[in-house]
Amino acid sequence: MSTQFTLSGELRKLVEARLEQTLKGIEDTLNKILETQEVPLKELQENLKSLEESFNLLFQKWNLEILYTLFLKTPVGFGELKRILGVNSRTLSDKLKMLGKHRYIERNVDSGPPLRVEYSLTAKGKNTVLLALPLLYYSSSA
Repeated sequence: MSTQFTLSGELRKLVEARLEQTLKGIEDTLNKILETQEVPLKELQENLKSLEESFNLLFQKWNLEILYTLFLKTPVGFGELKRILGVNSRTLSDKLKMLGKHRYIERNVDSGPPLRVEYSLTAKGKNTVLLALPLLYYSSSA
């Protein structure tokens, strides 16, 4: 997104403490799994390949901006989303179709009158936004 998100000092410390706690929990869980189960290299490679495909989709131009816009302001109509992001109609339509196909967003049609189409995050989309925040936070603060 073009606008940088900044936090006050106190809020930044709270966010960093929560992120540290979450990352430590993930690391501990992963270590327990590796201690109790042998994970074949082939299986690990397949899981990483799957993650790579998801990252490639999410980090394509406009996709994260769309998801974060829907996270902060939902539901949003096509025209409003286009105005907020400053993206052309064809690109936005293509991105929304792709995100819908992968179940990050849902498209809701109100037959009206007038006909109105709104977009909102699915649970997968919301969780993805929340999980991407630490990555974006750490990559921008380094």
